[in-house]
Amino acid sequence: MLDIAFKIASKIAWVGVVFIGITVISFWVIHLAPGSPTDMQTTLNPKATIETRQKLEKLYGLDKPLYIQYGQWVSRMVRFDFGLSMSGDHRPVWERIKERLPLTFGMNVASLFLTLLIAIPIGLYSAWKQGGWFDRGMTVFVFIGFAIPGFWLALLLMLLLGIYYPILPISGLTSLDYALLSPMGKFFDLARHLTLPIFIYTFGSLAGMSRFMRSSMLEVLRQDYITTAKAKGLPMRTVLFKHAFRNGLLPVITLLGLSIPGLIGGSVIIESIFALPGLGQLFYNGVMSRDYSLIMGSLVLGALLTLAGNLLADVAYGFADPRIRAGGKD
Repeated sequence: MLDIAFKIASKIAWVGVVFIGITVISFWVIHLAPGSPTDMQTTLNPKATIETRQKLEKLYGLDKPLYIQYGQWVSRMVRFDFGLSMSGDHRPVWERIKERLPLTFGMNVASLFLTLLIAIPIGLYSAWKQGGWFDRGMTVFVFIGFAIPGFWLALLLMLLLGIYYPILPISGLTSLDYALLSPMGKFFDLARHLTLPIFIYTFGSLAGMSRFMRSSMLEVLRQDYITTAKAKGLPMRTVLFKHAFRNGLLPVITLLGLSIPGLIGGSVIIESIFALPGLGQLFYNGVMSRDYSLIMGSLVLGALLTLAGNLLADVAYGFADPRIRAGGKD
């Protein structure tokens, strides 16, 4: 029991160290980038003077050394106060993030669910029927999935399904008459607007996840205990689902935790292409306006979700393989 508590405490401590490192590097890098919030607000204003810029720098605290700015930011961050936005309506950063978070989080969860729902059976069946027509077809599909950039596929589908054959909307979250629709009509309107973005998310993850599942299952199926189970005359379905499936999931669980940063990063591109009011678009607008408070708030949230995903992957890994919970002892 003490060993488990120590492992959990050490993992949490390591996550804390990594998180601090992420914030330090991010804070330093965004201040190295050309431009500043005051430049964006005064350059195009012919009435703005040097004194105006200096007042804005003092207002935002940009006149202080970088280490002092970071210390002040950390003191606010531990209270979950990311400060005021330096662009737009200058509202608190957390309020702006809260408005956008449900959409991005919901699309990512839906994408992960669909990816697992489709990729695991594909990988399992491909390993079972290795070398068959299904396995060869999925191999071609995987190469296509790896080769096609997500943004290019998004633009292609927008052109095909939104312009040439106007089946699905290609921009925004709702239609113009959304407020007049019934509750069921609102649901289907949202679903139609999110079909293409979620498809792009899922397609980008599906190829890699199914391939990892196939490779993992093939490795498991070569183990001695699987050979013994087959020699006992057990049906192949029993061998697959009772003896091989759980161990075959282990690399997939690890990959699932590592795929969260890619989904969060992909939100910036997909939400910008489809004009969706999510966290990715908010982060992109913050970068373009050099809104340091908004950028750091978004990065902190992304870092927390990524680290939490890795922790959950470790926990799930332990549930899937009892040997890990036992500390690798047989």
